[in-house]
Amino acid sequence: MSIMVNIYYTGTNGNARKFAEEMERSGTARAIREEAGNLRYDYFFPMADPETVLLIDCWESQEAIDIHHGSWMMEKIAGLRIKYGLHMKVERYECSEGGIPERDSHFIKE
Repeated sequence: MSIMVNIYYTGTNGNARKFAEEMERSGTARAIREEAGNLRYDYFFPMADPETVLLIDCWESQEAIDIHHGSWMMEKIAGLRIKYGLHMKVERYECSEGGIPERDSHFIKE
């Protein structure tokens, strides 16, 4: 079972996008992707809301998340959230193994 966390960062004046750009440019996002247990760390930009950035963050286990939360990267992220005046909404999902159920697979075109 893996854990997926969706984090919506919202700001004003394009600050959410600037936050994501600085995370990438500074190498912090890359460092998170290289952490043991990280399965995905990607930013997306909702078309209907230019002031929000969606981070999809996926981990192998709660233990991997806990180690990440104790890392230097969390201090960097917290500082950038303050710098850009961002608010957060968080969703957490536990993903079961086995992928897409057979009954849904015919809706997917690869």
